[in-house]
Amino acid sequence: MALCGGADRVSHSMDKSITLPPDEIFRNLENAKRFAIDIGGSLTKLAYYSTVQHKVAKVRSFDHSANETDGDHLYEISVQEEITARLHFIKFENAYIETCLDFIKDHLVNTDTKVIKATGGGAYKFKDLIEKKLKLKVDKEDEITCLIKGCNFVLKNIPHEAFVYARHADSEFRFQNTHPDIFPYLLVNIGSGVSIVKVESEDRFERIGGSSIGGGTFWGLGALLTKTKRFDELLNLASKGHHTNVDMLVKDIYGGAYGSLGLTGDLIASSFGKSATTNKEFSKEDMAKSLLHMISNDIGQLACLYAKLHNLSRVYFGGFFIRGHPVTMHTITYSINFFTKGEVQALFLRHEGYLGAIGAFLKGAEEDNPNQYSWGENYAGSSGLMSVSPEMNPVQRARSGTFDMLEMDRLERQLVNLPLLQDPSSYIPDTVDLSEDALAREYWLYCFEEALDGVVKRAMASQRDHPGAVERAEKFRQKYCHKLQTLRHQPFAYGSLTVRSLLDTREHCLNEFNFPDPYSKIKQRENDMALKYYQKVVRSVEEMNWEQRQFALVKGLLAGNVFDWGAKAVSDVLESDPEFGFDQAKQQLQERPWLVDAYNQWIERLKGPPHKCALLFVDNSGIDIILGVFPFVRELLIRGTEVILASNSGPALNDVTNSELLILTERIAEMDPVIHDALKEDRLALVQNGSSSPCLDLSRLDKVLATVVRERGTDLVIIEGMGRAIHTNYYAMLSCESLKLAVIKNSWLADRLGGKIFSVVFKYEAPNKAQEHY
Repeated sequence: MALCGGADRVSHSMDKSITLPPDEIFRNLENAKRFAIDIGGSLTKLAYYSTVQHKVAKVRSFDHSANETDGDHLYEISVQEEITARLHFIKFENAYIETCLDFIKDHLVNTDTKVIKATGGGAYKFKDLIEKKLKLKVDKEDEITCLIKGCNFVLKNIPHEAFVYARHADSEFRFQNTHPDIFPYLLVNIGSGVSIVKVESEDRFERIGGSSIGGGTFWGLGALLTKTKRFDELLNLASKGHHTNVDMLVKDIYGGAYGSLGLTGDLIASSFGKSATTNKEFSKEDMAKSLLHMISNDIGQLACLYAKLHNLSRVYFGGFFIRGHPVTMHTITYSINFFTKGEVQALFLRHEGYLGAIGAFLKGAEEDNPNQYSWGENYAGSSGLMSVSPEMNPVQRARSGTFDMLEMDRLERQLVNLPLLQDPSSYIPDTVDLSEDALAREYWLYCFEEALDGVVKRAMASQRDHPGAVERAEKFRQKYCHKLQTLRHQPFAYGSLTVRSLLDTREHCLNEFNFPDPYSKIKQRENDMALKYYQKVVRSVEEMNWEQRQFALVKGLLAGNVFDWGAKAVSDVLESDPEFGFDQAKQQLQERPWLVDAYNQWIERLKGPPHKCALLFVDNSGIDIILGVFPFVRELLIRGTEVILASNSGPALNDVTNSELLILTERIAEMDPVIHDALKEDRLALVQNGSSSPCLDLSRLDKVLATVVRERGTDLVIIEGMGRAIHTNYYAMLSCESLKLAVIKNSWLADRLGGKIFSVVFKYEAPNKAQEHY
């Protein structure tokens, strides 16, 4: 292992502990720009900023002349190098600090960095070592300030960062939605002692209380009681103990007469109470468990009192004492529930161990301030949350305990809520949480494993002439396969497990190995083909009466949605039958009544006044966008409705991207005066949605799109496609009218919804009508 320079003992220990090669742990060090470090009593957290060079697929329109031939493509595709920013956060045991600093020193080149920001108690202890090894000046920062800055950053940028711990539920973790306004909140940081901080805004916070009885108390008293010196060993003892053997309970004092006091019999009346009255030896496990309960209950009650005093309902717990340990989180949760009668929830953070390092980094990043951008977790480079149940994959837990990582990529645009969400704080993008639905989880993990060969094949085919493509495709396979295995054992690793997160993880892994758009050539071919039929489709609907035309347009929109390379049932057909086209897709559609059928309500609405502006989230390239969406959009424009077409900023499967859509629309405008005039008069706007996913999170959209939606008075939202309207947003409640439509192209999902493959969902909703549910 390249990382392990020192003694054989260290090398052997690290070999057993690290599940990824060391060059993947300290990645991209040659492009590192700024560093920060948070050194605690036993763990070091390192943060650094780097620039990452990766490939992106670009499209450029050809200059079409009058003598163009049928063989000419509409646009050309090129793969270019692009540089983006990435934040790296690595956590490791202090025992490895010297070898890690050696590794960083050996790989740190071309950096102008002269200073490393540092926080935590160990910043003093290891100051000389860091300055000697890295030749960087250590600049110490206030611990609480760093903590709050880091907490604000993860709460704003990482969906499903916070969770409630439910020890005996089907899923241990219940992740909270990202709230549009994270303030105010209470942060209870439990290190050696306890600090309680009220946070009111980005830069306004106040330490309002604390206690000397914290993690250090548990460790110190635990060492005296059990002769166990290691913190983790003490927690392990506690997980095996029974506190009732040591603690005096209410029923031990009152017998059976405690009911009239309004108390439960198993409530602790006196911690360690039995040790004074019982003449026997107590086990280390029981004493450790009693001690953990005593301190956790005390901290929980203290937190409740401060939350009530300051009228705060959000209380986050963090610090060395928590460390994702089940008994600790369970006890604090129980304590909070008991003292507030369920009015306040105990919230924990997936990345609480990194808060200080993130905050210290932000303190040193005034230039190119990370807070000016939106960031997203890179699933390909992050370790993910470990199981906290000892019986759940214990080997993985032991190995991952030495190092873990968080990587975040800077997004090109700021992401905000769709202004038309009825209640952004309760919006949940995903329809099914696979971490709670075991049957669905197993099915979809199997699906993605089965599809892996096809994705690898498609990735290689997209770069036939590129050296190393076969080797990179194989590395992609191994990486994504490893991620799927991790998620099978730890479904909560990256927050709520959903079809969306499985798709996004796959996209991240493809990008990791420089396959930016495996479907680019398929999209190019299908766009070229569909354009040839556009005028014929428009003419055919123009010849119909109004009622027939509306149905034909909806049916065309649905038929277009069949052409989805992300659905195996469809991709198999498209691979085996190149002649499968628009008319064949229409024949595959379910006859009315559809699985979800609000078509009659939609037609009645169309008989009324036109909508002011429609926002349409588009889906697939080719037949879908050209023969399905554009004729439908054309009709809206003729009615007098402005239209915003929102497409992906970056590639995902065969979804049309904004750069492709601009070229397609320009070509269609040459053939169609309705589209031409709408573009010229700015009644048709093409805006990117800020996403590179086959699914859609309406709480993370491009800020420009949100502005356009607001300025144009949008009163209709149309969401098409299985990923955008079924896997996500099926239950999304909007403050305006909405149309959600899709063709179910997966037999298992169709069966679960009570239909068959190619069943149709056509869901029209107005805000004053009751929501329909399947």
